Amino acid sequence: MALNKPSLDDLMDYVDSRYTLVVISAKRARQVTEIAIQQDEEEKTWVFDKPVSAALKEVAQGNVTFRRTKQGIK
Repeated sequence: MALNKPSLDDLMDYVDSRYTLVVISAKRARQVTEIAIQQDEEEKTWVFDKPVSAALKEVAQGNVTFRRTKQGIK
């Protein structure tokens, strides 16, 4: 069985709940995918980590932030 990197314990240091982690990771993964598609159209290359893995790494590095509003997480 493969170990998850970064671990859930490490990720929880940057968010207030697992729900928040899922939401911000999904939003960032969509952004990563859009960027990769745009670069692929320009450079005709498709080399990057899986979007969700890249998003979780960014959360663990503290590069992804969020703020809670009445409408939801932004």
